[in-house]
Amino acid sequence: MSDPSATREVLWRNARLATCDAAMSRLEGGALLTRGPRIVWVGPERDLPGEYRPEEAHDLGGAWVTPGLIDCHTHLVFAGNRAGEYAQRLRGRSYQEIARAGGGILASMRAVRGASEQQLFDQSLPRLEALLAEGVTTVEIKSGYGLTLSDEAKMLRVARSLAQALPVTIRTTLLAAHALPPEYANRPDAYIDVIAGEWLPRLCEEGLVDAVDIFCESVGFSVAQAERLFDAAGRLGVPVKMHAEQLSNLGGSLLAARRGALSCDHLEYATAVEAEALAAAGTVAVLLPVAFFCLGEERKPPVAALRKAGAAMAIATDCNPGSAPGSSLLLAMSMATRLFGLTCEEALAGVTRYAACALGMQEERGTLAPGMAADFAVWSIGDLEELGYWSGFNPCRAVVRAGRQVS
Repeated sequence: MSDPSATREVLWRNARLATCDAAMSRLEGGALLTRGPRIVWVGPERDLPGEYRPEEAHDLGGAWVTPGLIDCHTHLVFAGNRAGEYAQRLRGRSYQEIARAGGGILASMRAVRGASEQQLFDQSLPRLEALLAEGVTTVEIKSGYGLTLSDEAKMLRVARSLAQALPVTIRTTLLAAHALPPEYANRPDAYIDVIAGEWLPRLCEEGLVDAVDIFCESVGFSVAQAERLFDAAGRLGVPVKMHAEQLSNLGGSLLAARRGALSCDHLEYATAVEAEALAAAGTVAVLLPVAFFCLGEERKPPVAALRKAGAAMAIATDCNPGSAPGSSLLLAMSMATRLFGLTCEEALAGVTRYAACALGMQEERGTLAPGMAADFAVWSIGDLEELGYWSGFNPCRAVVRAGRQVS
């Protein structure tokens, strides 16, 4: 039996629209017409073609409307917390020192391995609910705290389950190459081989992987190891992403650009050379200001160089228990403007259009245009600049996902 809501036309009128297209257009007196889960018309309300006969109309009272926000880099599925490590960093210990002492990612590994699937789901759900309440309708969730085939699969299954529990689109990324597990101590090449040759094909068969990521860093994996993992992903037709240049410059982002990665994330130690390579490749530079803040870093991503090169810049929460313990994309936007010098317009583009590009979803999400998913947020703000201004306050009035108001 067909679902009548799939073709139901709804008019969302009397709005100020931020379409987040290439021109970052703003439209006063605007309207959106949705048919089921898609947008079919956008424009000045007075120009609505007479051929449309919406069955339902919502007066938005002149509120601002943006595309549903997109959090394109999270580690949202995890167990426990690492508040003790945060306290250690406050006393002067570095991220690297804590990791080498068995903390960091390995601490979260132990917590995830000890948690049931239901426990992981229950702990992760409130974090996703917090994002949805801020107008976030699409979220990327990485694995990377299990570091065995069964535990990585467990994390990815929880991510898929979250997408069934809440009206949020979830993209899953295999980040098994996040840290070297104790079972492979001093054998990083063997670990990369098992991920590339066994785990990735198996998890792809089970429909759990939308992309592959690797932590290319001095406390992670080398550029050569990343290339081997990218080769395996390429053979399976799986897009690739990379954590790169967060703590040092190993050349990971140059490899990612050469291999057409969807994104390179962090980039504090990138230079103008990397910025130009990312721009030329169309690889999105994902900035993670919450991690920069929580780690007390001083070296910032090369925003001016990225801007000059014309690179796409996205912003994400990096929600994780160690370096970015938070699930507020609005706070990440505010931090990106204050700490990294992005304009409010760049911040908005970074959580809509460019965040969609970082997930390979730009053909269906990230802008308000005919044919796109009917995912959008309604804001109680006087001006769009407020979205990069508030911290600790959520002005989201309503969330529409797939043409239905869900919050």
